[in-house]
Amino acid sequence: MAKNMKQLRMLFDAQIKETFRERQVWFWSIMFPVLLLVIFMIIFGGNSDFSAKVAIVGDKSGAAAEAFVQSAEATGVLKIEQDLDLQEAEKRLKDKRLDAVFVLPDSSETGDFGLLLNAEGQTSSTSQALGSIAGQLTAAANQAATGTAPAFDLKTEYVSASNNRLKVSDFLLSGVIALSIAQSGLFGMVGLVEIRRKGLLKRLKMTPVNMRLFGVANVGARFALSIVQVILLTLIGVVAFRANVDFSPLTFLLIFIVGTLAFSGLGYLISAASKTLESYMGISNLVSFIMMFLSGIFIDVNVLPGYLKPVSHVMPLTYFVDGIRGGMIYGSGMNADMWLNLAVLAAWGGVSFILATLLFRRRSASL
Repeated sequence: MAKNMKQLRMLFDAQIKETFRERQVWFWSIMFPVLLLVIFMIIFGGNSDFSAKVAIVGDKSGAAAEAFVQSAEATGVLKIEQDLDLQEAEKRLKDKRLDAVFVLPDSSETGDFGLLLNAEGQTSSTSQALGSIAGQLTAAANQAATGTAPAFDLKTEYVSASNNRLKVSDFLLSGVIALSIAQSGLFGMVGLVEIRRKGLLKRLKMTPVNMRLFGVANVGARFALSIVQVILLTLIGVVAFRANVDFSPLTFLLIFIVGTLAFSGLGYLISAASKTLESYMGISNLVSFIMMFLSGIFIDVNVLPGYLKPVSHVMPLTYFVDGIRGGMIYGSGMNADMWLNLAVLAAWGGVSFILATLLFRRRSASL
């Protein structure tokens, strides 16, 4: 036991040195996610056919309210949920079963029309379009009520499942953290390609080194790098961009561990399927960029074309991002959605490790 622990420690130290010696690791795992975080915070830090599910709540009597409702029904793009109170409508909005909630004013003569949007999608084209539509409906209500100067204003608010008032920076921070961990796994197995290509893996098997411990040390290095990424990016997001975090320690720890293992498995599979360093980097880049834009990190998956949504729903990063946000932004516990995220990631990781092991054994036998 003591011998194995000593061997594991030596292998882990070697993997750490090899990992941080590679310039590509520093760029893809450290500098690239930092640059992404800063760029997207600056760009998005402020505020196909279109259709949206909405609810209209409040007193529908009065000329202004009637005009608002009639104009909404006449748009042809709003699917209006009927007979909902404000509490139920907000719950459905938080659960993403509604795209927006229109709140009618208490007074029939003056006040505010309310537009409630989900905080997570506030930069999406759907939210922007609904904001424009709500402005037009408010103008129609003003015209019907007074015929002259506006008597009603439009007030937009954002709601979420979190207890905190969330901002775009909160979602960008959690999204970039999830992406950086995923890329650490995808690009972190580059050393295995070089070791196998140079014949070092076959020589290593002829030594007393326990190959299982070699693999454990490699994955351990991925965890060490991922911890650095989480700490660094969180500090930048909170200090420089005033992002809010609401950690649920157990939830975050579980999704972090399972997600890191899952993407390490994907990186392991890509290295097993790659004969050269160039092919490894090409496949890793392709997988990374596809997941980056189809997993809900920077683009709301609800605005994707219909034929791309099923692709998003099977990607591991989609579930990892959702889990990281649940454990880091929402402060969620172990609910049904979190168990689904863990199950999908575990399935991806397990299948990837099994396939990669089979590929490595087959290629090692042919050497």
